[in-house]
Amino acid sequence: MSLSFSSVWSPIPGGVSAPAGFKASGIKAGLKSSGKLDLALLLAPEEAICAGRFTTSSARAACINLCLDRLKATEGKARAVLINSGQANACTGDYGLLDSIDVTEQLARHLELSNEEVLMCSTGVIGVRIPISKLLLAIKPLVQALSDDGGMDAANAILTTDLVHKQLAVEAELDGRRVRIGGMAKGSGMIHPNMSTMLAYMTCDAGVPLDIWQAMIGRVVEKSFNAITVDGDTSTNDSFIAFSAGDSLSKKHLEVLEDGLTAMAQHLAKAIARDGEGANCLLEVLVEGASNVLEARLIARTICGSSLVKTAIHGCDPNWGRIIAALGCASPLINLKEVDLWVGEFQLIKHGEPLCFDHLTVSEYMKSRMKGKYLESDSINIRLLVGSGSGTAVAWGCDLSDQYIRINADYTT
Repeated sequence: MSLSFSSVWSPIPGGVSAPAGFKASGIKAGLKSSGKLDLALLLAPEEAICAGRFTTSSARAACINLCLDRLKATEGKARAVLINSGQANACTGDYGLLDSIDVTEQLARHLELSNEEVLMCSTGVIGVRIPISKLLLAIKPLVQALSDDGGMDAANAILTTDLVHKQLAVEAELDGRRVRIGGMAKGSGMIHPNMSTMLAYMTCDAGVPLDIWQAMIGRVVEKSFNAITVDGDTSTNDSFIAFSAGDSLSKKHLEVLEDGLTAMAQHLAKAIARDGEGANCLLEVLVEGASNVLEARLIARTICGSSLVKTAIHGCDPNWGRIIAALGCASPLINLKEVDLWVGEFQLIKHGEPLCFDHLTVSEYMKSRMKGKYLESDSINIRLLVGSGSGTAVAWGCDLSDQYIRINADYTT
């Protein structure tokens, strides 16, 4: 798979446990009826710092509040994240918080950490309590399984309706030493994050001051996980957690590090959109010429999230009217006389006027991109020039198929 990294960063084997000092594990705790891996653990080295972004939903799971409280209490000194899949542990009353506290306290004892240094994330069915007795019994073997090559097991253990695991690691030579970034994510449905993403984790073995790290992670999130949509639904459990640990990196290399983090996050974010429930392709929308980045991002995300656009993409129908309608909805101040539109290399609109184009040729281009949804090069690309402003942004989504309805109609039955 080709990657959108600069020549400085090179892909290497591994995921979140690839950076020096980080360990991970994933085991079967019996939380899922499928019998697959369902419990993961990520452990950062001493002196690590942590930044997190979480869902803005008022129906968020109790573990989100626990993470927020502990990151504040420790000033970003968290060391471990426990992740269960199968049950979202959201909307479960008082048990949601009590179970999260109980489990993380047990884990803290096994890791010889303070309770506040342990975070927790959950994913799965909303309104279902975690089988807490099974989870507690699994804590010891989960800790025993920790290793510096446990990233793959962890990446598989956090999946729910995903069809593929999502992990990556890269490295570069900075400050005369090797610096590595690792990452993993999960997500397939209920994807329209308003903070970061479903569940995603990144690790880095270069030390960065907490305030700089938090600001950097915020910018990374906006360019990646906050720029994807599958179905327009924000999860109750969206969490993005990023660790920095190791010798300090000089300020002159911080921009290069942020470029690597952004490329890593965008790769994982696109993998989520590409793996959308029932999806057949990745949709990429580039907006240029907006008044500012925020307007450009809103337009791109609105087009990616439009059900009419998504169904047209699924049918390989170059129905540009749906794209223009979504544009108008996102930004009513746009002057259509300044709008140009391309699907792939084919221009369909110039200065707001439709051009003559071969519908069959454009449709064949779209069909050709349906053949390999997991190939980075096989996205359907839409580009809009909406004015003469400096605002540019990209968003990613996928097509909407009848399989999405089937998957979600039968989700709990």
